[in-house]
Amino acid sequence: MKKFFNLTALALCFLLVSACTKNSEPGVYFLNFKPETDKEWNEAAALFTDETGIPMKVVTAASGTYEQTLRAEISKAKPPTLFNLNGPIGMHNWQGYTADLKNSAIYGWLGDKGLAIGEDGKIYGIPYAIESYGIIYNDAILRKYFALPSRAVKDIDDASGINNFAKLKAIAEDIQANAAPLGISAAFASTSFSPGEDWRWNTHLANMPVYFEYRDKNVTDLDIIDLSYSENLKNIFDLYINNSITDRKMTGSKTVGDSMTEFALGKVAFIQNGTWSWTQIAGEKGNVVEMQDIKFLPIYTGADGEEAQGLCVGTENFIALNGRVSREEQEASLKFLEWLFGTENGKKTASEKLGLVTPFTTFLEADRPGDPLIKEMFRYLAEQNFHSVPWVFTTFPSQEFKNELGAALNAYTVGNQDWDHVKTTFINGWAAEKKANR
Repeated sequence: MKKFFNLTALALCFLLVSACTKNSEPGVYFLNFKPETDKEWNEAAALFTDETGIPMKVVTAASGTYEQTLRAEISKAKPPTLFNLNGPIGMHNWQGYTADLKNSAIYGWLGDKGLAIGEDGKIYGIPYAIESYGIIYNDAILRKYFALPSRAVKDIDDASGINNFAKLKAIAEDIQANAAPLGISAAFASTSFSPGEDWRWNTHLANMPVYFEYRDKNVTDLDIIDLSYSENLKNIFDLYINNSITDRKMTGSKTVGDSMTEFALGKVAFIQNGTWSWTQIAGEKGNVVEMQDIKFLPIYTGADGEEAQGLCVGTENFIALNGRVSREEQEASLKFLEWLFGTENGKKTASEKLGLVTPFTTFLEADRPGDPLIKEMFRYLAEQNFHSVPWVFTTFPSQEFKNELGAALNAYTVGNQDWDHVKTTFINGWAAEKKANR
């Protein structure tokens, strides 16, 4: 009996030691910021553990509480080993915790290295899901235009020849002049200024001059902006409103949905919008635009060297590695990222379960959605001679700044203010809101 109890005690000790060893095994802890994907991330974690034996847990912050949750979790004895940064501002907020990912496999797999965020030669955040926007066009209409004997532009034979603002302007204005023989109403869809519908202008289009100014000054943010590319912003905005299906004085009632309907019904050749637009086009009752005819052009503004400009590509989904956890935990976390974005089961999980459109070269065309705008985005990303325009609007000072800018652009559009009012509103509103939000 004594021998039996000794054996039992020994067995219990062995089980306890094993359990403790298993619980203390270095693992992965991912802090997820999207509540709607909690189930999917937990399923991905379970599959990773099944395949590799590396334990992993996922904690999902409640909607609107990510930064608060990260502050609470990062100070715990077992903090997140992987977490999200929302862009350059997030990077600076959490730079004391982020490890350099420059030598990581996933950075090596990044098709456009310029999409990553970092400074001083180090990489602190890598985008793992991307979107893009630009000028969407209906290639069927453009082919019809290029077949017109009476067209004014003779030095370009197809849309691939449109590679700067001067050429875009010449083509758009001639399409506007030939709207009737082309069977359309106008070159561009409506400029939408219905309340809450001006984000394409006060955010996405406003991204362009800010990006160029940051580039010239070699910075990622500014407390005071000169808006030195004001005329470039005016160039493209004037092109939109002067060659639109809707008279510029009537844009206050137009929504983005109205604009998308105009494009889907084949009434216009161009519309500024993003990769998220395909479902709107395809789902529009009476849609006449064939999938193979939906293409992208960059937003040209007349800036020097824009012939090498790609689409505006960005994300608020940057993955960061916690540099304060153990080396073993860091290695386990990197193995998870390599599994998710580099193995067949991982890539399938990323695309099909998590719904991620990734920027990594490990994903072949067959691994990606069949969305024509997604295909266009990757076509531009694959062009080695093109550079993407990053989403610097993540550094815009506040929603109030954007609201005021939108109102100024609308006032200019309907003729109540001149362009100097837009420029002054941009510069003064930026400075005031940056100061207020320090």
